[in-house]
Amino acid sequence: MDRDTGDDAEFDDFVAARWQRLVRAAVLLGCSSHEAEDVVQTALTRCLVTWSRVRRADDRDAYVYRVLVNTFTDSRRRLWRGEQPTEHLPERAVDGGDDPTRDVLVRDSVDRALARLTADQRAAVVLRYYAHLSEAQMASVLGVAPGTVKSRLSRALAALALDPDLADHEETL
Repeated sequence: MDRDTGDDAEFDDFVAARWQRLVRAAVLLGCSSHEAEDVVQTALTRCLVTWSRVRRADDRDAYVYRVLVNTFTDSRRRLWRGEQPTEHLPERAVDGGDDPTRDVLVRDSVDRALARLTADQRAAVVLRYYAHLSEAQMASVLGVAPGTVKSRLSRALAALALDPDLADHEETL
């Protein structure tokens, strides 16, 4: 691969500015934090190889999120998703006002609620409300019609509104 030094610097700047958000998006899609870094690294490696094409895209962020979603989907096809046994069940905290673990509990509840959505619904919620992509950008990223994006979001939001884990934190969200 014969690459220009300017391309490398541009790519490095792009990655530095977006790394954390891409990793968090992968977590919200359903990866563990360690797996999310691997998925993002794989997605960005794919983007590096085709950086000239990414650079010419109308919306680089949408292009990279599409690669991320595809990489995540590919990783799910290969990954065994059986039970994860633990020795002890985690305890649920009682509402304690200024409990320092409150943010962690809310984040865990959101993660569990997102995990109960279908993969398509979860991707739509993450791309819309975390990545802040427009419906048109989401349709491009997911390779579906804008109407499909709207119906996925509608169904996902209806499911989240009824999720018991989120009801426990309604005043926080």
